[in-house]
Amino acid sequence: MNLVIEAVESQPVARICGEPLLEIPQDLYIPPDALEVFLDTFQGPLDLLLYLIRKHNLNILDIPMAELTQQYMTYVEMMRVDQLELAAEYLLMTALLIEIKSRMLLPNPKTAVEEEHDPRAELVRRLLEYEQMKTAALRLNQLPQAERDFSIIHVWIEQKRTEQLPHINMDDLRSAWVAILTRAKVNRHHHIKREALSVRAYMSQVLRDLRGFEQVEFYDLFSPLATVAEVVVTFLAILELAKELLLEISQSPDSGMIYVRSINAA
Repeated sequence: MNLVIEAVESQPVARICGEPLLEIPQDLYIPPDALEVFLDTFQGPLDLLLYLIRKHNLNILDIPMAELTQQYMTYVEMMRVDQLELAAEYLLMTALLIEIKSRMLLPNPKTAVEEEHDPRAELVRRLLEYEQMKTAALRLNQLPQAERDFSIIHVWIEQKRTEQLPHINMDDLRSAWVAILTRAKVNRHHHIKREALSVRAYMSQVLRDLRGFEQVEFYDLFSPLATVAEVVVTFLAILELAKELLLEISQSPDSGMIYVRSINAA
C-alpha cells in the first residue's frame, strides 16, 4: 500500500522544457485574471453546457442533471469575485440547473388530465437550437470572405463606344432590289439614247422625298415609271446616303418590310 502511495506522489505535476516538475513552486505567481482567457472561449452559458455535454459524451436528449450541474458549477467557481459582470449570466444558468435538478428529485403525481412534463425539455430545446445556430455560423465562416481570404481589386478599363449600325437582312434587301429592277424592266423603252444621270442629284432627290416623313418604305423611293438606269442610280444614291450616315435602313421584325428614314429628321 505504501508503495502505491509513493508511486502516485512521485508523478510529476507538469513538464517544463521536457523536465518533470514534481511539486508546485512556493513562489509561483498566478495573475488575478489568469482564468479570464479560458472563460472568454465560451460564448455564454449555453456554449459551456454544450461543451460539457460533448466532452463527456452525454446524451443531450436525456441529460443527467446531477453530473452536468456539478461539472458546470466547477467551471463557474473558477471565476473570481471581481468578475461578476462576466459571471452573471453563468450564475443565472447555475440557478436554472439547480432548479431543474430539484424538480426532478420531487415526486410528480400525474392526473387524468395533465400529462407528465420533463423539467429538462425547455433546456434541451434551447441547447438544440443553439447547436444548430452554432453549426450554421461555423459553415458560414468557412465560406470565402472578402479581405480575409481574398482581396477585391478594381480595374478601370477604358472602352470606346462603337456605333451600332441598324441590322438588316442582306437577302431581303437583295430580294427587294430584284423586285424593283424587275418592275423597271417592264417600263423599258426601245428608244436608244444616252442618259446623263447624276448620283448626287438623286441623293438630293431621295432626301427631299424623305423630308417631312418619319420613315418611308423602301419601294416608295422608286417611281413606278422609272427606267432601269433611273432605278440603278436611285439605289446607288440610297446606298451612298447610308454610307455617309445621312439616312438609315431598317427592317420590321414582324412583317419584314424594309424602311428608310432620314437621320437628320430623327
